[in-house]
Amino acid sequence: MSGSSPSSEPPGAGFGDGGIESVGAVPVPPGGLSVSAVAQRLGVAAATLRTWDRRYGIGPSQHSAGAHRRYSAGDLRRLEVMQALVFEGASPADAAKAALSSSVSAVSAESATTPVVPVPVSEMTGRAGGGRVVPLHGGGPQARGLSRAALAMDAPAVRRLIVDSLRARGTIWTWDNLIVPVLIGVGEKFAATGEGIELEHLLSEGVAGALRDVAESVNEPFGSRPVVLAAAPDEQHTLPLYAVAAALAERGVASRMLGPRVPASAMALAVERSGSPALMIWAHDDITASLVDFQELHTLRSSRAIVLGGPGWGTDLPDGVRCCRDLTEAVTRLANAARGML
Repeated sequence: MSGSSPSSEPPGAGFGDGGIESVGAVPVPPGGLSVSAVAQRLGVAAATLRTWDRRYGIGPSQHSAGAHRRYSAGDLRRLEVMQALVFEGASPADAAKAALSSSVSAVSAESATTPVVPVPVSEMTGRAGGGRVVPLHGGGPQARGLSRAALAMDAPAVRRLIVDSLRARGTIWTWDNLIVPVLIGVGEKFAATGEGIELEHLLSEGVAGALRDVAESVNEPFGSRPVVLAAAPDEQHTLPLYAVAAALAERGVASRMLGPRVPASAMALAVERSGSPALMIWAHDDITASLVDFQELHTLRSSRAIVLGGPGWGTDLPDGVRCCRDLTEAVTRLANAARGML
């Protein structure tokens, strides 16, 4: 992402975002949760939970012979209370003291194994109008965890949550269900309060780094032809292109990232020099989209696939140019072109 202020429509909005849905807590199994599982739910590092246990006495209560202690539902409730108070500005020590003395401490061993009562999205995220919260539209527990990690400025947790999701579910699911909902929330927070630029930058670094690692992991066969990815002239948003690169890599297709603010003439040269079978251009708004000189790409249109992504494009496009409205369609078209299927 750029260093500019976030908007209520995030840089990935052209690649799909879900509607509002109710989100409830996932039931805690009778055997309790490990420290890593609780860390993922809360969006903090496991080391942070161990520190809270050591310093403030707010930790796992379930014991079994020869095994690590595990967190019960009551333990998780107390941690959620503590985290909410920290987000409101309390010190960790005061937040832990309040959480330990709150009514959740009365949870019995029997009730601790029962599912947590579902909580509406509005109560989990607070008002869209302000406060130390990020309004979430769509997404689930993973998105809540990522937003909490961002609010806590916990960069290692942000990166870990994204990496874990990429490994478990792949790029497209992670982009649509984890990254985009949180980016939308950050944009809405800024639109409502003027706050959130620091969250945008923290998230951008974590997202770009994790996606870049996936993109660079592709094993390029000898003689393969990479896809070229570029942002329109004056377009500074590039996170969606990193998502495309990562999703292509998962399909064994290499890419070459040109980054932000690329003139059409430079795009054409990059395609020619790399022998690329396809070019993708990202534009976040109609202003940057209008700056693409398709005349510079005229010689490519008959022999290469030109794919457009982002909400900036209209319907009046040159022949041979395709506009994709979601990540799946874009990746499918580019991968097919790389395999000579277009």
